[in-house]
Amino acid sequence: MTNHKIAVIVLAGGQSSRMGRDKALLEIEGKSLLQRACEVAAVVGPAVYVLTAWPDRYRSTLTETSQFLVEYNPGSGPLVALTQGLTEIAAEWILLLACDLPLLDAQIIQNWATQLTDFPPSTLAVVPYQNSRWEPLCGFYRQQSLPSLQSFIDKGGRSFQVWLNQVSVIPLPVGEREAVMLSNCNTLEEFEQLKGKMVDS
Repeated sequence: MTNHKIAVIVLAGGQSSRMGRDKALLEIEGKSLLQRACEVAAVVGPAVYVLTAWPDRYRSTLTETSQFLVEYNPGSGPLVALTQGLTEIAAEWILLLACDLPLLDAQIIQNWATQLTDFPPSTLAVVPYQNSRWEPLCGFYRQQSLPSLQSFIDKGGRSFQVWLNQVSVIPLPVGEREAVMLSNCNTLEEFEQLKGKMVDS
């Protein structure tokens, strides 16, 4: 099922400072993390955007279906990046994906995407929730969330957790499989551990 109501933004704008090298280009089985994220994204919908300040750096790793959205405010964090996406992309829902989730599972995300039609129009976001925290970088955001998001940012807000606690959001339950999928990597050590999990599974 392709869903024309969902566009996907893959974030490749981080500084990767703890990693010491560009996370998006780390490879598992010959594919960069960015490429893997784009492939999972393409399962959810035909419109896949890579939001980055450095399109040239990633051009060679992209899949045919993805295109670039050049970040106009690099370094200002994922909340601002989402605002740009909602402003520039005409889709009812945007799935925001971090590129540093090596264990992304297209099946889980696809299941989540099919549930979106069940939620009331007042729902502005549908986001995985575990350990009393939202997992916003693998979440769905409705076009109508833009005014609230813009106003939050204009007042100096930068925290996804704070914003999500203020709006109408539906938590996606996170079981064991989902928790594994949401493991991200900030250091090479974490990356190697996750790579090990992938081989085991």
